[in-house]
Amino acid sequence: MCDALFGDLPTSRRRELSSAVAHYIAGVLDRKSMISAVESLCESASFVPGDRVQTLRGSTAGRVVKILEDGRVVWTPEGGDTELISLPEGLKKS
Repeated sequence: MCDALFGDLPTSRRRELSSAVAHYIAGVLDRKSMISAVESLCESASFVPGDRVQTLRGSTAGRVVKILEDGRVVWTPEGGDTELISLPEGLKKS
């Protein structure tokens, strides 16, 4: 059902969205948290330098350093000085 409703989202975001909905249905996630996750994943993936971001699973957070000409996002994880490059759909604002 999620794939049909959110077919215009990138595959990685649809997968995370389906997981949040499934956790809600299974009773593991409360309604408010599920709605928050769905809204967050449906946000447009547009970032600017300085934005706080995290990976879709929330395992790593950091700040956007710059946006490359091809749209990829250069960001630095918290507590580190390494620069990572991601597609915008692989990150969400935190």
